[in-house]
Amino acid sequence: MNHRTRSDAHNTAQTHHTGTSLLGVYLNDHLAGATGGAERARHMTRSHRDTDLAAAMEPISDEITEDRAVLIEIMERLDVPVRHYKIYAGRVAERAGRLKSNGRLVRRSPLSPLLELEALRVGVEGKAAVWQTLRDLADDEDRLDPDLLDSLLERARRQQGALEELRRRQIGPALRTA
Repeated sequence: MNHRTRSDAHNTAQTHHTGTSLLGVYLNDHLAGATGGAERARHMTRSHRDTDLAAAMEPISDEITEDRAVLIEIMERLDVPVRHYKIYAGRVAERAGRLKSNGRLVRRSPLSPLLELEALRVGVEGKAAVWQTLRDLADDEDRLDPDLLDSLLERARRQQGALEELRRRQIGPALRTA
């Protein structure tokens, strides 16, 4: 015998709607970050063209761009609308980050690659967090593929390691005086 009242049904529907809305906010915020991260990675690859750093960054940049596309596909599967203004905000934030003071006015500072790699590493940590969150939700959500999320989480961890290695290589050129 079901003793749910009309109020209980309304509260359950409202909680579901709120949860769905909050998931949409969460995923769109991560999409904004993924947009900025993908742009930052491409910018690094271009601005360090013909260097070992560019060669190491190119596959990472490609993966970050692919991961952003997968996030959009997951949002579509979950019926979460993409908020384009957040995508634009991610692009603007990344470009504004290029204007930071790095001790040089006209040309790139030796500090720039170190700071850019640190920013990317933090971004990949955020990406790993969203994959882990979605993986935790996959147990109760049929539209989420646990195997795909496990793979994305592992790839993010691998990217973190690669970015950390690249970051550490930049410490000497950026901060040690001759």
